[in-house]
Amino acid sequence: MTTEIWYWIVFTVLISVMLVVDLWVTDHRHGKIGIKSALIWSAIWIGVALLFNVSIYFKFPNGHVKALEFLTGYLIEKSLSVDNLFVFIMIFTVMGIDQKNQPHILKWGILGAVVFRIIFIFAGVALLEAFDFVIYIFGAILLYTAYKMAFMHDKKIEPEKNILVRTASKYFPIKADVDTEHFFIKHGGKIFATNLFLTLLLIESTDIVFAIDSIPAILAITRDPFIVLTSNIFAILGLRALYFALAGIMSLFRYLKYGVALILFFVGVKMILVEFYHIPVAFSLVFIAVVLTGSILASVFIKKESVVN
Repeated sequence: MTTEIWYWIVFTVLISVMLVVDLWVTDHRHGKIGIKSALIWSAIWIGVALLFNVSIYFKFPNGHVKALEFLTGYLIEKSLSVDNLFVFIMIFTVMGIDQKNQPHILKWGILGAVVFRIIFIFAGVALLEAFDFVIYIFGAILLYTAYKMAFMHDKKIEPEKNILVRTASKYFPIKADVDTEHFFIKHGGKIFATNLFLTLLLIESTDIVFAIDSIPAILAITRDPFIVLTSNIFAILGLRALYFALAGIMSLFRYLKYGVALILFFVGVKMILVEFYHIPVAFSLVFIAVVLTGSILASVFIKKESVVN
């Protein structure tokens, strides 16, 4: 058995066990996730990801390079995931979802995101291997996303215009005024979709959009399916805990989206220039770390100064 196959097995077992424990803890607490618990689980997910990366460094073939690629991809996906939390908050607010039901929706939403990422990752790698010019398309997507994130206002959440919500409405009658923790209910002999199901569809459609942005970004760092997939999945699966850890203070990170936009711009340029100039992975890692740190510090200190003024 090769080292890579062994790592695929270890990764699958590790993620499966952690997911079962995470979901069991949440269900055991009847869906209630406090800030302390969320911070602990966020730290656990990040810690396990870093330990996994350390093992890649020492045990994986060409480990020092693969570990750099993993960490860079993880940081990119984590930064995009944090930006994604802003959208989750808006969706829950617009749909009027009580906090006790949010973990249930996020559980299925994030599991759905994992499925979409797996599909998009292998499709993206296959496209790049088959058609060299696709890398320029991916680069253009990232440049446009960076521009949109930095200079265009966030779109208002309008559930009635979402294609998944409209499609579901054709097949299921909607009963949005029922206080329930279920996605579907039976009433008067008919099956109704609830507000929670419509919210889940909005979350899933958001996951698809963010996958289209994030997959090209990590493919600019490496085309190794193992590194791309594992770094993405580790970042995504910690998202639910991170949401409840940061939901109350997300407004403090007002400059984070500009930092993420700069990272996407950098990665887009990196993809477009790949045939002419190779930007080392180590430089990419340092650049991303500096930009993320700078945007967070700017959010904290510039806001404090403006309040004093």
